[in-house]
Amino acid sequence: MASGDDQENDDDDAIEEAPLADDVALTPNEAADPHVIVDRKVPSDIRAKYEVVSYRNAAVILAESRPTEFNEVLDALRTFTITTRMIRIAGGNESEMPKLFSQKLRPLGWHETIITADLAVTLSWREELRKTKRGKSVMGPRTRVIRREKYLDGHKIDYVKDKVALDLEWNSKDQTFDRDLYAMNAFFLAGAIDAGILVTRSKLMDQVFRTIGPALTKAGAIEKRSDGSDKPTIVKYGASTTWMGKLLYRLNAGRNGGCPILAIGITPSAVSDWQPR
Repeated sequence: MASGDDQENDDDDAIEEAPLADDVALTPNEAADPHVIVDRKVPSDIRAKYEVVSYRNAAVILAESRPTEFNEVLDALRTFTITTRMIRIAGGNESEMPKLFSQKLRPLGWHETIITADLAVTLSWREELRKTKRGKSVMGPRTRVIRREKYLDGHKIDYVKDKVALDLEWNSKDQTFDRDLYAMNAFFLAGAIDAGILVTRSKLMDQVFRTIGPALTKAGAIEKRSDGSDKPTIVKYGASTTWMGKLLYRLNAGRNGGCPILAIGITPSAVSDWQPR
């Protein structure tokens, strides 16, 4: 739903690595599909560059039922490359990360899509209409319609093509995942999509955040703490922002409802100018 907006931590006293919260899962549980399924359906070069977890047979559905759309997403993931400067600099309302996906997917027909729907519920039963002269009941059908306008209203997904949905959450508030999963399940239950893809950052990206120098302002200057010291980049990427640990926790708990979801975590392999120390 969101486009990867930066939600920077303004607390200068924030520590660089907070203890993991209770609403974090570093690994998928039994709700996820077996790794062997992902290995068969997701190409090895993608699995080498990203952390990939499938729920409710999303990998199978995408690879077998929606190969055209899936291959377009895979191509976008292959070309997706970021720099340490993009990571350090303040992103404002829309960071550079979602723009990279837009440049690749928009020309192919992936559109920001809003779903709306009215609900009409028909109740049917049989009741006595009259009695014959002999006292026998004559039964007949009856119906009543309950209408709920705007039953679905305003749920938005950033990239939708045919029956596949995709959203990118680089550094938004972690509650954004709840909105994304609710929207994807609404699209799914309405028959608008067969599966959803959610891209966010892997915990492995912390290795990069710790080693690339201080955060930068929108103008490119070094960002300062209140005491005048340089603000570490990792402070921008707090524990309560969107990353795989927050997403897997929600998927493990079934917050995607019945919607198949492929969760993809961006790893340091996507950073072109960074090498591990």
